[in-house]
Amino acid sequence: MATEFADAPDRQRYELRSDGELVGLIDYRLRDGVITLVHTEVLPAFSGQGHASTLARGALDDARARGLAVVPSCPYVAAYITKHPEYADLVRAG
Repeated sequence: MATEFADAPDRQRYELRSDGELVGLIDYRLRDGVITLVHTEVLPAFSGQGHASTLARGALDDARARGLAVVPSCPYVAAYITKHPEYADLVRAG
């Protein structure tokens, strides 16, 4: 299944879609150069297929590209960063 990751700033979330259908999302709050990743959700029909990892990686890569610090208040994203220490430099206590 080919997926497309995109920022939806009007909804304050990143979205992952397949053939236009929403697969999952990460809600965020952006303020003063800091992005707080609040909640990761994958729709039940798509769970267990690695989409949460795709969302986390996409959000963190986007934060890096934009020069944003990250507050991983979402437990999934926090755990992802622990497992992928190459993103640890983005983390800001918050």
